Amino acid sequence: MKNTNYLKIAAAATAAFMISSATGFTAMAGAFGTGSAVEGTPEVIEYTSENNTPEVAEYTSDSAASATVYEDQAEDAAATSSLNMVSGGALDTTDMFTARDLEQTADLSEAQSYTITDGQTIEITSEGVYVITGTASNASIVVEAGDEDKVQIVLDGVSITNDSAPCIYVKSADKVFVTTTDSENSLTVTGTFSADGDTNTDAVIFSKDDLVLNGTGTLTIKSTDNGVTSKDDLKITGGTLNITCTSDALEANDSIRIADGIISIDTAKDALHAENDEDDTVGFVYICGGTLNVESEDDAIHATTIIQIDDGELNLKAHEGLEATWIQVNGGEINIEASDDAINAAYKSAKITPAFEITGGYVTIVMGSGDTDAVDSNANLILTGGTLDITAQSPFDYDGTCQKTGCTLIINGTETDSVSNQMMGGGGMGGMGGMHGGRW
Repeated sequence: MKNTNYLKIAAAATAAFMISSATGFTAMAGAFGTGSAVEGTPEVIEYTSENNTPEVAEYTSDSAASATVYEDQAEDAAATSSLNMVSGGALDTTDMFTARDLEQTADLSEAQSYTITDGQTIEITSEGVYVITGTASNASIVVEAGDEDKVQIVLDGVSITNDSAPCIYVKSADKVFVTTTDSENSLTVTGTFSADGDTNTDAVIFSKDDLVLNGTGTLTIKSTDNGVTSKDDLKITGGTLNITCTSDALEANDSIRIADGIISIDTAKDALHAENDEDDTVGFVYICGGTLNVESEDDAIHATTIIQIDDGELNLKAHEGLEATWIQVNGGEINIEASDDAINAAYKSAKITPAFEITGGYVTIVMGSGDTDAVDSNANLILTGGTLDITAQSPFDYDGTCQKTGCTLIINGTETDSVSNQMMGGGGMGGMGGMHGGRW
């Protein structure tokens, strides 16, 4: 089931008022007009005075199905309770991860096992758990299951090297889990990717549907193009992931979400890239844990709508560090070395006003010399908590307003309460965000 309502009503200080649904953005009354109700949502009758919970019209589904939904929701809530997820932030974090997303070992009680061999295609057509072992060349695991099927591929000491085809290719499913056992696994494509009809399968792991990477082992990916691509949501919740590639390392249309794991990326383009080039209401990155080590010749993290970081350790060395319309840091330790803008809040989505916001965490920025900005916003700065430790000739460049009610500022080694604007009202080319290597 696809999650909805990822983008919450934004704080007034950011001048961004919107929510999203399965059908896109729905404007809130008083912001962009009266939004239409999402199809299938129960009608609100009234608020009860006893608990301030809206009373809703009765569902038509049977009670057993409803009970299952409630049980699943309770299980998901329990599983995510240990994560450092901030509520009330830019994104609605309620349904970011399910309990199964966060399970690092698979239930093998009914699993099917296969040893992959040279030239073989393992075809998976139904829901289940599939354990793969072996070393092979020009071999693939292809998932073509039902739209409601959840498929778990367990890599148990797998090494696949292909000339031109993805090592794992998801044509159809509800969701696919790629889970490593306590083992070393490697997936490599050495040549030019071949298309599958109208589908440009340009990643070592290529999925048309939701994809989850987790486990207790190591997965090493080497690619002449993208590393991992999901045309829906991509989640990483555990394991060790090493990616070397010439294009985007982790790419998704709707979202990239990281809860845990050790991720190391060396790429000639973006390390994380969330964008749908036909819809600027989707494409966000959410991080609430794990370790991310990046060396990128373009953006370390690029999103169309929102980047929200609640926790985790991020070590980013790139042309630009964080680039999105709204960038919100609520926690974690972030270290950025950049040769252009370390943090760039630019007009990627027409539905949101650009802003950089920090409420917590520790952000260290070291800039290269020249026409560079540590924090560049095409609109607003919101500094309410956390620490910004900046070494740069131009610490700030913003075109809107600055709201500072907190946040420890250390500029070139000296603590200060002053937010200097390097190019007031003239962000111009510096504020347009990554024209150097960007694709917007």
